[in-house]
Amino acid sequence: MFKTLVNRGWYPALITAIAVVGLVYEWKIEYLAPPLVVILAIGLVVAMINARKSELELQSMRLTQLASYFNRRFMGNSSLSIFAIIDSVFSIDNPKIWDWARACGMSQRIFDTWTNNFTTRVESDLRSRRYTVFLHTHLNELWSINDHYYEFTEQFYEIAEKYEISKEIIDQYNRFAVEYNAFVQSFRDTITELRNVARTQIEAPSVKFARELPQLKGDLGSLTREA
Repeated sequence: MFKTLVNRGWYPALITAIAVVGLVYEWKIEYLAPPLVVILAIGLVVAMINARKSELELQSMRLTQLASYFNRRFMGNSSLSIFAIIDSVFSIDNPKIWDWARACGMSQRIFDTWTNNFTTRVESDLRSRRYTVFLHTHLNELWSINDHYYEFTEQFYEIAEKYEISKEIIDQYNRFAVEYNAFVQSFRDTITELRNVARTQIEAPSVKFARELPQLKGDLGSLTREA
């Protein structure tokens, strides 16, 4: 707290001290006012710089938390990973769908490596406290990771529209969609707040929500081929 008072309260204290001395020694106002105005202007500029630095630090921490959350909840062996849900399409009797699912499995290994490395780098860069240097890079990379990940979500949704799948798979996907969309909303909020303190070319609406599947009516029984 003492450090905060020193950083933020030095210029009001200095202005007060000079004003008191000026009154004691009866300095003329035309000589007293200019240095007080200069000190006030410098103090306000420093305060604005410190406020921006604090906001950048806050947003960097939020971005780090988002990256860690994404990696933990939607990648690896998580049941909420879109890749775990894609594995369920092997129960659909269609070799073309199986080929697509196998290709997604190969993509998962690449994604796992990418997101693990990214999360490690973000956490390491945050400790360096060089927020301005890394913030744009981290934002752009997390956006790119999520944008590619979203494509798998859309591909699964399109397959689910063409094929009848079990209620359990629909429920699993919709649980994923609810939590993923909460992440998307947090990511959008972070992008919006960042635009107030830093220049970024990314627009919040470019981070898209996953579409939920409609619930089945009644028991479908076994899976059927495309209508």
